[in-house]
Amino acid sequence: MIQAKHAGIGNWIINIILILLAIIWIFPFLYVIVNAVKSSIEYSTGNFWDIPKSFSVAENWEYLKQQIQLGSGFINSLIYGALGGILGITMAALAAYAIQTLKIKRGLLWFFIIYSGTIFPFQVYLIPIFKAYNKVGLYDTRVGMILVYAALIIPFSVFVLRNFLMGISKEMLESARMDGASDFRIFRKIYMPMARAPLAAVFLFQFTWIWSDLLFGMTLTKSESARPVMTAVSLLGGSTIQKVPPILLAAIIVSIPTIVLFILSHKNLEKGFIVTSK
Repeated sequence: MIQAKHAGIGNWIINIILILLAIIWIFPFLYVIVNAVKSSIEYSTGNFWDIPKSFSVAENWEYLKQQIQLGSGFINSLIYGALGGILGITMAALAAYAIQTLKIKRGLLWFFIIYSGTIFPFQVYLIPIFKAYNKVGLYDTRVGMILVYAALIIPFSVFVLRNFLMGISKEMLESARMDGASDFRIFRKIYMPMARAPLAAVFLFQFTWIWSDLLFGMTLTKSESARPVMTAVSLLGGSTIQKVPPILLAAIIVSIPTIVLFILSHKNLEKGFIVTSK
């Protein structure tokens, strides 16, 4: 009885802490919503937390359309997140499969070489990539952005997928080989369906990073045809305080795709975190 009582008190404390953390987390988001619908005059003359007297969403949206091209930035970021994520994770899955399952020569060394890409800050890669892209004609192109994003997400993806493959029974592999299945067929028909949850978790994580990236978008693009959405929004940063509401409205708009993706894939996300944490 005493242990059950202490357990109940502990659960109450944990729930209270989680509620407080949720409130603290939501607090800035509420600030953004409240001020994104205000007019520039109301924002600059009133208090941050005043309830808007009138909704000026249309006015703020017109300002955004005049200043930046959110539509092209949306399309570019969707392309980079989807194609860059799929390409990078596919390459990572093949590498993890070769290292962990096929037992290639010096597999552990290859793993450490690939994983070393997460050790250095991304700023280290900017100048070499910028110079190389200028020489080969990939600067300010969609293809160049897809390739750089795919390459940058490979190390972490290999780490996660290799950990997942370590937990799969080797007897399954041997049985498939005895039935005449090739290594690639085993990879495609057995391992990839089993890895659906960790693949979804990794894709969601990497898509969110690509969508939110500002560093490479600002460095490797200069035109609207290749500029990601976050880089387009950053062009509003030099505006005066009267233009803060349109910037906040842009922040809400560009956050919608990742929120929708989290909602649609939350089941696979939970399973993926459980599997990859074992």
